[in-house]
Amino acid sequence: MKLKALSLVAGAIALTLTATSFAVDAQTASPSPVLLAQSPHGGHWKDLGLTDAQKTQIQAIHRDSRTKIEAVLTPEQKAKLEAAKQARRAEWQARKAQGQTGQRQPGQHHGRGKGDFADLNLSEIQKTEIRQIRESEKQQIQAVYTPEQRQKIEQFRQNRQQSNPG
Repeated sequence: MKLKALSLVAGAIALTLTATSFAVDAQTASPSPVLLAQSPHGGHWKDLGLTDAQKTQIQAIHRDSRTKIEAVLTPEQKAKLEAAKQARRAEWQARKAQGQTGQRQPGQHHGRGKGDFADLNLSEIQKTEIRQIRESEKQQIQAVYTPEQRQKIEQFRQNRQQSNPG
């Protein structure tokens, strides 16, 4: 059970770090890079109606968290993570060139998630620190949302849990 929770945390961290790098690439293509960072296809996030100020705040929170997480990593771990990000960028650029940015072939994986952080061999102390940074980030972002937006997010989560019970 503890391993599953740890895997979920590592996956969430990797996804956020990955998505943030995609937001930088996508910034010229979209006026709302934060939305792209949270969901590459827009999804329900575009329905939140975030103001430009909220998008800017959330983007700053993500950047700050990424900086704090990178400070927890050793130079060797940072190099591995950067190499994985570069590989994903190259894959994304190749798909983009082929006109396949939003779709994958059957059996093709997203290329992000638990794998990057699992390869970093994080110590228990690092895992704990990163978990705390992510929790702080989550709380800071929650504070940016209006009560209506929080309610919509909760509805999205409930819908997702109902459609994906396992």
